[in-house]
Amino acid sequence: MLTKVGIFVGGTSLGMLGMHLYHKSLNREVPVQIQQRVDNIPNRVNVRESMSNIPLKWEGVSVPVTISDVLTREGYVTAFNRQLRNPNWVLEHLNADRLKNDGNTTREKSKFLEDPSIPEQFQAKLKDYFRSGFDRGHMAPAADVKFSQQAMDDTFYLTNMSPQVGVGFNREYWAYLEEFCRKLTNEFKDVYVVTGPLYLPRKDPKFPNPDKWYVQYEVIGNPPNVAVPTHFFKVILAIPKNGGTPSLGGFVLPNAEIPNETPLERFVLPVDQIEKAAGSIFFSEYGSDKANRLPHLCKTTKCQTKLPKFIEQQRKLANGGK
Repeated sequence: MLTKVGIFVGGTSLGMLGMHLYHKSLNREVPVQIQQRVDNIPNRVNVRESMSNIPLKWEGVSVPVTISDVLTREGYVTAFNRQLRNPNWVLEHLNADRLKNDGNTTREKSKFLEDPSIPEQFQAKLKDYFRSGFDRGHMAPAADVKFSQQAMDDTFYLTNMSPQVGVGFNREYWAYLEEFCRKLTNEFKDVYVVTGPLYLPRKDPKFPNPDKWYVQYEVIGNPPNVAVPTHFFKVILAIPKNGGTPSLGGFVLPNAEIPNETPLERFVLPVDQIEKAAGSIFFSEYGSDKANRLPHLCKTTKCQTKLPKFIEQQRKLANGGK
């Protein structure tokens, strides 16, 4: 079952701040341009009310309409960006019951699909990814929704996909992070995960003084129309089994090959900084100061990706069995 809501997107820049992320594993400095905090931004937006405030016409002509398609599937909710042909974010709810296989669900029955709920001129197409050099990377993983075949099939819509580097990222480190999220359900009653792409600026080495920053990303397709994100984020809210205070954590990873041994904590970033970079507010019911009030996830559990056994065995063989 799918529910679709159109949301008008608009706003004004209220000044920019600079924040540097230093990914030691890649030995490069990555800035995130972030907006200054605006305390009077409402935590929740009533979609019907906000749509009613939009003038349909101005000075005798229709006003331009910018839509973010919010699609509710059986196993996730996504907000699709028509301009970039990527999700803005995807929200999942994980718990032990939802991760159980119903006995009939299998990935082999699913296939990648263009999403007919998006107007054709704004759709990401299967041909856009063909021979692009990038994987069709799930934001909500198929392995998270084994409770029904329909839920798994829904994860294969391109509205749940972003172009991801395959070897060393989507097929390895990113997959280990997804498994980390699933393993959290062993410790916590409910785990909510928001995943999405980022397009972050980099410093141009040709202009050291003063510094100049540019947003630069590849675009795939023919004609080119699907943006390739520079980074991806995950924001995780974990609810304890005893009903205590939730834990909150955020991670930002470059869309690039990441060595398997890289500590996950290297990619930790304050949630409010991720919100500023993504232009979205996550888990607003916990307030604008949630990043300061809620304990960090890595303080209440061990933030560590675990390599599959066969990779561990290969590493041991390469190191002489050690």
